[in-house]
Amino acid sequence: MFQKIINGCVRMVQRYLPEPFIFALILTLLAGILAMPICHQTPLEVVEHWGDGVWGLLAFAMQMSLVLVTGATLAAAPVVKKGIMRLGRIPKTPAGAIAFVTGVSAVACWLNWGFGLIVGAILAREVARSVKGVDYRLLIASAYSGFVVWHAGLSGSIPLTMATPGEALAKATNGVLTSPVPVSSTILAPQNIIMVVVVMVAIVAVNALMHPKDDKVFVVDANLLKEESDEVFDKPTTPAEHLEQSKLLTWIISAIGLGYFVLHIFVEGAALDINSVILLFLFMGVLLHGTPLAYVHAFGKAAKSAAGILLQFPFYAGIMGIITGVGESGLCFGKIISDACISISNPTTYPLLTFLCAAVLNMFVPSGGGHWAIQAPIMFSAGANLGVDPGLTGIAIAWGDAWTNLIQPFWALPALAIAKLNAKDIMGFCIIDLLVTGVIICAGLLIWA
Repeated sequence: MFQKIINGCVRMVQRYLPEPFIFALILTLLAGILAMPICHQTPLEVVEHWGDGVWGLLAFAMQMSLVLVTGATLAAAPVVKKGIMRLGRIPKTPAGAIAFVTGVSAVACWLNWGFGLIVGAILAREVARSVKGVDYRLLIASAYSGFVVWHAGLSGSIPLTMATPGEALAKATNGVLTSPVPVSSTILAPQNIIMVVVVMVAIVAVNALMHPKDDKVFVVDANLLKEESDEVFDKPTTPAEHLEQSKLLTWIISAIGLGYFVLHIFVEGAALDINSVILLFLFMGVLLHGTPLAYVHAFGKAAKSAAGILLQFPFYAGIMGIITGVGESGLCFGKIISDACISISNPTTYPLLTFLCAAVLNMFVPSGGGHWAIQAPIMFSAGANLGVDPGLTGIAIAWGDAWTNLIQPFWALPALAIAKLNAKDIMGFCIIDLLVTGVIICAGLLIWA
């Protein structure tokens, strides 16, 4: 019965899920069409809101791209790559391979989403080379499924934004949060840690159980899994080439960057925000690649994986413009959705409904920054009125943002580029993970409240 459900999901996705960019275009049209009757906006107002929003997330898009590319470049460093190859030889059976990739990816995504997403895909490719008879589509889906915990992890943009002091925090939350909310109340709260662990265990078990029978296994062509050898550079002969391959220069600049990171985080006590993560990955990558030239070449290769994000982010920013735009009617699409959740909430159900509201919005705006812009002014005020802890409100939004990423192909693009697969190859399996993790997260938020 379970395999029939899985096969049905896979067939449905194969038939109806378009290429991720087409998906973004359809969501753009859908958001615009819905905004007109719901918010009583004219077509001209909707187009204006879309255009005003298109370039509204450029800074955030740059941050997200750098997290991804610096994480991928670090994963491509010879010493890190060798470690991944050794890990790839650990599992011996197909089901064990699926469980192993899921677990490693989930832990890595909790530590940092960019690094985890790339390491998971690279590990899955290595496991596919080592383990015979493993379904390659499910292997990549398993690597991506760990992404469900990233917003509840150490690189979750919403909890990190809440932990960052400054006037922007009070402004974004309509004055509700006048001081930072420490990660001990969000990411590192015992309730959140328990939810993360249970979700991880669940997806490990479910993914392993989803492995098809022998006649249904999709085995990848070995030629697609050939790994590029580490680039070998000619011996330097000119002063410029000596600088390009200078290990001393690498050590000096890495010491400066990593020294600042240690000073900033561990001495000054600053929050581990997005910029700090990028800084750490950047200079760890420079150090482990050995020379500036090696890092430049590896960075250039990794940058290709960010192409989908760079292409689609303006469209999702435009959708955010439609969701947040206010016309002459004085109505805002995002506020209507949030108010609908608030109107039927009480202190116990409020975190759950906040989560579900964020999950719906995530289909249109798959960005933590976008969610923060839409929901922070509304949800924190309502939560405060109901007496809900702001840390719980924030983590509910974060879980909602991460949960529907399982069926939103936007963030799967880098892993798919590494795996040389299409979104429709993995999303059927991800639907099952969505259903299972949804039950766990909903129950966890109700118990926490």
